[in-house]
Amino acid sequence: MASAARIPPIQCLLTFEALARLRSVTQAAEELCVTPSAVSHRVKQLEQIIGTKLFGRADFSLTTEGSEYLAHVREGLATLQKFPGTAGHSATPGKRKLRLAVTPTFARSILIPRLRQFTDAYPEIDLILQVSIPLLDVVAEDTDLIVRFGTGRYADLEHVCLLEDEVAPLASPAYIREHGPFETAEDLEGESLLRSPLEPWRTWFSAHYLSWPEPVDGSQFNDIGLMCDAAAAGMGIGLVRLKLGAPWLENGSLVRLGNNEVFATNTPSPHAHYLCWRTGTMDRWECAAFSDWLRESLG
Repeated sequence: MASAARIPPIQCLLTFEALARLRSVTQAAEELCVTPSAVSHRVKQLEQIIGTKLFGRADFSLTTEGSEYLAHVREGLATLQKFPGTAGHSATPGKRKLRLAVTPTFARSILIPRLRQFTDAYPEIDLILQVSIPLLDVVAEDTDLIVRFGTGRYADLEHVCLLEDEVAPLASPAYIREHGPFETAEDLEGESLLRSPLEPWRTWFSAHYLSWPEPVDGSQFNDIGLMCDAAAAGMGIGLVRLKLGAPWLENGSLVRLGNNEVFATNTPSPHAHYLCWRTGTMDRWECAAFSDWLRESLG
């Protein structure tokens, strides 16, 4: 059995968890009903007891050891919240459910390739993923956290910017061989421009001093991934967000139209991906843990 001298005081553990979640000494102090200096002292005491630094910078981001220890602390606190006589009579803490609504191509291109890092770090959390396209009012019900793509003006939700991106016209190599070469922006006139309300062409037109109206003809998609698949199949030219389009660019099924300045230069997208939640959601540690992990994972 481990020596009790090596088990940190519960107040130190509660303070560490609160500070890691809230990233604010003041807010942690308010939640725990102690002074800010008490928060600082407890964290220093914990670091001395376990012999490692838990927080790396002034913004209270965790060190590698801090992240690893936080998972153990949260698992231990969850176990201590299980009282005798409660449902199941089990000493093993039940898994925490975290419901996430996420846009389809962000899920495929950005989230899923990274997600095992989170599930490995937090085996006590079960993720429930649902597809959502909030810009088109295709929304998932009863979710804890929502990834939205848009302007960031969400008066009904708290939110933080996750990912900004740039756009560029992309097409399949076969399409470019058949319809190219593309040397000027005007060379897109008369071409099959694939459309999506999620990424209007006027962004790119305006950046290249074209007064063309938004295309009204041609195939239209409410999912960027489907539009990328269509462009890769040779159906036309898609205006694609490059971080979302990375899988198609990396496997060569989509390429830029040319190497000159017109087509090698990216145009900032007016929209971005945001993580959104209702007030109070971040009081649940599993939601705060996912938010912190996702933001750090995306840099």
